[in-house]
Amino acid sequence: MAVESRNSSAVNGVDIYHLPEGCIANILSLTCPRDASRLSLVASIFRSAAESDAVWDRFLPPDYRDIISRSSDGPDSIMFGSKKELYLYLCDYPFLIEGGTKSFSLEKRSGKKCYMLAAKSLAIVWADTPRYWRWISLLESRFSEVAELLDVCWFDITGKINTSMLSPDTKYAAYFVFTTKSRTYGFDHQSAEGAVGISGHERKSLTVFLDPEAARRHMYQIVPRRLGLLNQMANILRREVNRPSENEAQAQARYPQQRSDGWIEVELGEFFVKRGQEVELEMSLTEIKEGNWKSGLVVEGIEIRPKEG
Repeated sequence: MAVESRNSSAVNGVDIYHLPEGCIANILSLTCPRDASRLSLVASIFRSAAESDAVWDRFLPPDYRDIISRSSDGPDSIMFGSKKELYLYLCDYPFLIEGGTKSFSLEKRSGKKCYMLAAKSLAIVWADTPRYWRWISLLESRFSEVAELLDVCWFDITGKINTSMLSPDTKYAAYFVFTTKSRTYGFDHQSAEGAVGISGHERKSLTVFLDPEAARRHMYQIVPRRLGLLNQMANILRREVNRPSENEAQAQARYPQQRSDGWIEVELGEFFVKRGQEVELEMSLTEIKEGNWKSGLVVEGIEIRPKEG
């Protein structure tokens, strides 16, 4: 419910409620989508200004027309009567670009750009060998094909994107998006390694858990029953000697999280995009140290989106 209160509305002798709507719209366009929406609840004049195209055009990326022109369904598939309707659509409905190898959307809170790289656009070792991987279609995926892991011991996936495609002065994180089949093995007692950074440069790595049950055991330090009494005691003693603090453990590992679209995601790392920076950002997920066989993951892609904090 809008609350119209004119108490203390004068600034330097000017009553903001007497300002032209265009002036108020210009002020709102200098805020962010979330603040503009909140201010629209204060008074009817703010509400009217907050609906204007002048405000929402500033919240859209400067190159949004070019991005829409690359839609796999054609630019005419994304047409709306107002810029606010277009903004909200781009937030809620990612659309495919570049022949269906990427999807584009906006983060609703800030209007920053988000991309997902389809599994087909990733470099997956052995992906062209039917014995190890196969390409399937799933109704729940935004892409025409996803990659199903059949059986590999060398698990190595890499994606790349140029930072010029992303929003400047923004901290981004990359997320591996996947799901699991009923029969999944090889990740239950083995973590993987995620890394994000500039291609050709050293990248900081993170411990990544892909099996939800293994992640739960790691978080709560649960020892599997089948290890045997002596091994359990040895593991307990080893953990007590080398136990990291809770904050250190959280910083060292990333755990899978359920997404609202039904898929699972796990963070691979983060990167701050500087204004004017044009470098190739590389994201990877690997497990090549143990050499055990792995199976049962279905890969949708890698999502790059702004990260708070």
